[in-house]
Amino acid sequence: MEPSGTEAPYPSQWEADVLLKDGGTAHLRPIRPDDADRLHAFHNAQSEESVYFRFFAAYPRLSDRDVHRFTHVDHVDRVALVATIGDDIVGVVRYDRIDGTEAEVAFNISDAHQGRGLGSVLLEHIAAAARERGVERFVAEVLPANARMIAVFEEAGYTVRRDYDDGIVSVEFGLAPTSSSLQVARAREHRAEARSIERLLRPTGVAVIGASRAYRTVGRTVLRNLEAAGYSGEVYVVNPGADEVAGHQAYPSVVDVPGQVDLAIVAVPAEAVNRVVLDCAAKGVVGLIVLSVGFAEKDTEEGRERQRELVRLARANGMRVIGPGSFGVVNTDPLVRLNASLAPVPPSTGRIGMFSQSGALGVAILDGAAARGLGMSTFVSAGNRADVSGNDLLQYWQEDPATAAVLLYMESIGNPRKFTRLARRVARRKPLVALRTGQSSQGVPVGHTLRESRLPREAVSALFRQAGVIRVDTLGQLFDVGQLVATQPLPSGDRVAVVGNSDALNLLAVDALQSWRMTLAGRPRSVRPEATGEEFASALSGVFADPEVDSVVAVFIPPLVTPGQDVAKVLGELAQASGKTVVSTFLGIRGVPEQLRAIPDGTMPPRGSVPSYPTPEEAVRALVAASRYAAWRRRPHGTVPDLPHRDPEAARALVEDRLAGQPEDAPPLRLSYADAEELLRAYGVEVEPSVFVTTVGEAVTAARDLGYPVVLKTAVPGLRNRPDLSDVRLDLGDATALVRAWTELRLTLGEEAVRDAMVQRMAPTGVPVVITALEDALFGPVVSFGVGGVATEVLGDRTYRFPPVTDVDVADMVRSIRAFPLLAGYKGADPVDLGAIEELLLRVARLIDDVPEVHELVLDPVLAGPTGLTVIRAAVWVSRPSGREDAGPRRLE
Repeated sequence: MEPSGTEAPYPSQWEADVLLKDGGTAHLRPIRPDDADRLHAFHNAQSEESVYFRFFAAYPRLSDRDVHRFTHVDHVDRVALVATIGDDIVGVVRYDRIDGTEAEVAFNISDAHQGRGLGSVLLEHIAAAARERGVERFVAEVLPANARMIAVFEEAGYTVRRDYDDGIVSVEFGLAPTSSSLQVARAREHRAEARSIERLLRPTGVAVIGASRAYRTVGRTVLRNLEAAGYSGEVYVVNPGADEVAGHQAYPSVVDVPGQVDLAIVAVPAEAVNRVVLDCAAKGVVGLIVLSVGFAEKDTEEGRERQRELVRLARANGMRVIGPGSFGVVNTDPLVRLNASLAPVPPSTGRIGMFSQSGALGVAILDGAAARGLGMSTFVSAGNRADVSGNDLLQYWQEDPATAAVLLYMESIGNPRKFTRLARRVARRKPLVALRTGQSSQGVPVGHTLRESRLPREAVSALFRQAGVIRVDTLGQLFDVGQLVATQPLPSGDRVAVVGNSDALNLLAVDALQSWRMTLAGRPRSVRPEATGEEFASALSGVFADPEVDSVVAVFIPPLVTPGQDVAKVLGELAQASGKTVVSTFLGIRGVPEQLRAIPDGTMPPRGSVPSYPTPEEAVRALVAASRYAAWRRRPHGTVPDLPHRDPEAARALVEDRLAGQPEDAPPLRLSYADAEELLRAYGVEVEPSVFVTTVGEAVTAARDLGYPVVLKTAVPGLRNRPDLSDVRLDLGDATALVRAWTELRLTLGEEAVRDAMVQRMAPTGVPVVITALEDALFGPVVSFGVGGVATEVLGDRTYRFPPVTDVDVADMVRSIRAFPLLAGYKGADPVDLGAIEELLLRVARLIDDVPEVHELVLDPVLAGPTGLTVIRAAVWVSRPSGREDAGPRRLE
């Protein structure tokens, strides 16, 4: 087609760092005129076959005219993206518009980088750019022998149509994202991110850059710890100021190291780090652990810029970064034995994967694990979390056979939507326990750039519950729950038996269970304070054999006459054989004492060991956390229903029309009542009609048209929603009552109240509920639910969920509020139609998920009755969205 003449500025929003299939990184960006020499070099390095596949002819050299045409595009009708590693182009994709909505797409991938998934990543990004420019369909012509390129199209998850004519395969497909294309992209994302972490945790060669002869320096400490752990690979030392360090030859640069280096541990001054990164790129290093400080944690522009440059350089050259300010990483696999950390004694081999966002807390975390006898599979300290994050580790631990449970210490959630998606997937297979600090400030630590959130703390807690994450409040609780889920089977229910040799401690356990609303399986089984191991065995055997018992709390405080070893042997053996969940208060010990460890299986502590807590209350608290998580796992996953009467195109068109001409930084715009009703109608939600009036005569006419009885209320925002209901008059049965109500409203609230009033039909009686939805800058869309009323607002009795929400999510949402008895038929009242409430929540959640321009939506009140509900009032604000963290093609944030 002829060019439209439209030319857009350089679209910097299309730039992205991406992960490839093997875990390496590349940089994607629009092509630029100064890419001419790079494009020449790229083409000249290609094989004759690759050139033939691209141009359908021998094309040994690009002419200057060709290069000018390829590098000068308008970013609208002619778009090209390049993938670069270092300063080299390794892939090119472009489209040329054929007509208004169709474009021809073509690829060329470097021979040296084929098979790394570059084609699929480039296709995702060029498709997103095309959709942004109004292109709806791609077509391509491919030689039949070009199997790789045909596979890129067919495996993308789009609906692809192929035709074969004159020796050419013609391919065409629509660009609208489908459930299949999203699944394909996320599966590729999962594999790439997991592989990128595996390369960091299982290196074949490690270089310690900055290790010195001074014994207590950071670099020398890591070198010493690597040797002490017996790391299975090669260790190299880089120090330009020394010939030898601790018996290792020292090399002036990592480039001079003779062997392969996969992982570089960087312990040099901050101002020298980026020079080291370039050396590592030249050496072919795949990952960096930066222990150095002096970056964004300084909270200065210099530090933040230095950190940005570190990440940019690393990703541009195919590397990932842990840190800066990291405490290091540990992999206890006997085949690896990697202690690339500042911990002098690494954790023993175990089943726990541990992520710490804090570098400074690394010592406390590993010391705490060691004190409890807990082993770990892997430990990662992210420090400033400039690149590698907890989300990356979740991708790795999901499939890691050595990891049975995951513990997270988090100071912030950089990409909450992605975290929720990943956590929900991991938690279906493995317990995920999280401690999140900084809740009063939404967890934005110094040096971290995060969007501000306007959600209350309760909403963030709901995000964890929705994803199946076991949330704890202290570091001690993190280990309390971790040691339970790593050693014991999950509870099969909430029925708990108590067995012990102390009536006082038994009662403490019972009180704790009742306070957490657990079910007590009979009276506590008490044995004599001086009971022998045989007596304990008899009591324990009885509860373990009882089918009405799911879990057991065992209490043993030894008197002088009974050795604890006999009771420990009985408890450990019977607990392991029972298959039920067991926690204990044994000798007041915290952790997993040797006496209660199961038969060794190579990990510490072995599976089946019984964890101990100093007090029954702490034991019960950990058991409750595991029980609730187990109940979440047993619960059906639910589905996101395909709701009828949903028209997202109409909703988006309405919102776009109202936002047309609004500046990007304009405050949210409140839609008119009519527009709000139209927007909701596009999602099958009907709002009770309102007639706005300014005189009593207009009010009488409106009431006659609507039909009595009616409601009269002021529409002045500052006078609405008064606790004393003085802004509304209900159940007005005739014109006389309406005129009297008009007069009362004017006398009570002033002339202003009746200059802007509304008349509605009197709705059927019901329980008032409130449904809200908003687009949060950090967390994305969120929906809330609660019963209406001042008391509910004061108590904060609201539940929250984050779309996409399932039918199971909304059912749990409605039943989780403390005021639920009002909906279930309180004191003989008829129960309300819960199904109608759940459907309304699903529709609102789908609306806020589909249309991010909806800044806030409030349905208040909604009257829920026995046979349905009535939406009395709706208010909607719209604005330009800031962009969701988990939207668009795959990219490293």
